[in-house]
Amino acid sequence: MTIAEASTRMLAASSKDIAFAWDRMVAKRRFYTVLGVIILVAAFTSSVRFADESNAGHFFDRLPHLFDFLSWLIPKDWNDVWRALFDIASPNDKGGEEFNFANGRVYVWGAFYIPEYFELMIVTINIALVSTVIAFLFAVPLSFFAARNLTKNWPLRIFTKRTMEFLRAFPEIVIAGLFSAILSIGPVAAIIAITLHTIGALGKLFYEVAENIDMKPDEGMRAVGANWLERVRFAALPQLMPNYASYALLRLEINVRASTIIGAVGGGGIGEELKLSISRGFGAKTVALVLLLFVTIVAVDQFSAWLRRRLVGEHAFLLQH
Repeated sequence: MTIAEASTRMLAASSKDIAFAWDRMVAKRRFYTVLGVIILVAAFTSSVRFADESNAGHFFDRLPHLFDFLSWLIPKDWNDVWRALFDIASPNDKGGEEFNFANGRVYVWGAFYIPEYFELMIVTINIALVSTVIAFLFAVPLSFFAARNLTKNWPLRIFTKRTMEFLRAFPEIVIAGLFSAILSIGPVAAIIAITLHTIGALGKLFYEVAENIDMKPDEGMRAVGANWLERVRFAALPQLMPNYASYALLRLEINVRASTIIGAVGGGGIGEELKLSISRGFGAKTVALVLLLFVTIVAVDQFSAWLRRRLVGEHAFLLQH
């Protein structure tokens, strides 16, 4: 047997060993995956049954009736959806609140009016916009204090980070409920709640971006004797503003949804009206509100995406090869 033949046989044997080891490893991984899924399903089923027995019960008995509530909200006359949306009098109005669409008009000048739901949607968007702007103004300086490469004072960094973690630890709806009890219901409580949570959320995103900037401009500023504020202003901020603006616009989209949810706990805006409409079973009003919400959120998403592309640049959204 020649050396070449021996080498070929050894290589073939080695390849078989590698393939056998790979198959064993894949089989073991599949076994553990299947076992983990079975355990997860068993644990979930047991917990659901325990919760069902511990509470009111009848969860599984009532499961076939899951969509009954939605059937109650189907309008009898689909034209009432448009009448409710634009505050047009309905022929089905018998003096109750279900079809009193024209009573919600917000008159601006003479016979010109803004439909009630559009006015409430404007309030909701304003809550999100004001909260995002205020939070942005606070989150930007906090991000500089929290960034490791911009602030060498570690107690200040730790304090800033813990503060932002505390602000975003509680959901907006919890903070809004607290301030609604203190300040009474209305947009002010919603603005405070969303602002506090957004400061913590944006602050984290901002300081993580700040820690990855190019420090050569900072070194140049330091070489000519610039102080900390000047280095942040002229070396760091120009690199950060496109990403900061992009994150702020993304957060604005989130805050529009949050302000809608907060309306359900007395935060004002369209969320409060939606909660009342659903609880009373007003089908036409509910569908009109959901339709307006859907169109508004899509419009805000598209506008903010377009604006982010204009600010950051089209190249940032393309795959880099």
